[in-house]
Amino acid sequence: MRIGSYRLKNRLIVAPMAGVTDRPFRMLCKKMGAALAVSEMITANKALWTREKTLRRADHVGETAPISVQIAGADPVQMAEAARLNVERGAQIIDINMGCPAKKVCNVAAGSALLRDEALIGRILDSVVRAVDVPVTLKTRTGWCRETRNALRIARLAEDCGIAALALHGRTREDMYNGEAEYETIRQVKAAVSIPVIANGDIDSPQKAGLVLAQTGADAIMIGRAAQGRPWIFREILHYLEHGELLPAPRVEEIRDILLTHLDDLYAFYGEYSGCRIARKHIAWTTRGLKGANAFREAMYQLESTAEQHALVAAFFAGLAADSDRLVYEMQSLPAQA
Repeated sequence: MRIGSYRLKNRLIVAPMAGVTDRPFRMLCKKMGAALAVSEMITANKALWTREKTLRRADHVGETAPISVQIAGADPVQMAEAARLNVERGAQIIDINMGCPAKKVCNVAAGSALLRDEALIGRILDSVVRAVDVPVTLKTRTGWCRETRNALRIARLAEDCGIAALALHGRTREDMYNGEAEYETIRQVKAAVSIPVIANGDIDSPQKAGLVLAQTGADAIMIGRAAQGRPWIFREILHYLEHGELLPAPRVEEIRDILLTHLDDLYAFYGEYSGCRIARKHIAWTTRGLKGANAFREAMYQLESTAEQHALVAAFFAGLAADSDRLVYEMQSLPAQA
């Protein structure tokens, strides 16, 4: 699959997720097999560009190419300026957020709220595409609500404006993350445009990935929630798509090493105080469904230092390794963000 001049090594993409797809997580998912990982959304509001959170989200040091940065806003001029700034900071692909259903985003007419104003969408897409000399992609939903699904019109508009690829979450904003993803809508969009279409929504296993690709005809798939605590899902899907067989479950020692290395990256990226706290959700995601995980997490949440946290995680997995050399994960629903 190609996005502009970039040829991706496979068809697996990490969905942008607020509070999740920071640089350490993006690099981890790429190491596990993802061809592309889209950053957390960066606001187009200039007043926030110098804040620590925004600067950290724009940090791509050491990240493998291509680097995709998502921007969010509702003003065409501001979005164009945000695109130019992020290209200056290292972005090789600019992604436009028109899919986020969060109230704080929609309340400022950004994210999926834009789906109610197709004329404004056109101005934003045209403004951003003209502002930069890198590929511009779009992530969106099937519509604002079930009564006004307009994914087909948005897709054609995106193609006309020069958008290089379209990622489509198979739900309306009204649906949030409830119900089943509309793969039939994604299939219709793929059939209607010539630009690459990326299917997103409910892809949580190698078998589901194969099914969605077959049902939709999509050029690639985008995975969000299923990668939380299970970044090796990318290599599992890639192996299944290439060989038609499932990989064995990862060994306890490997999962321990993956998590501990990720924790070290988080600590280095965020520092002692924030690193310890941000790491908690990644630890919780990785250990959910495992023997003794509830008691372990209760103890882990009480720790205030990265050294203590790191040591407790190592000890927890040492106990698991004594029982079995492989883990079977029971994926549970989590608060969805992509």
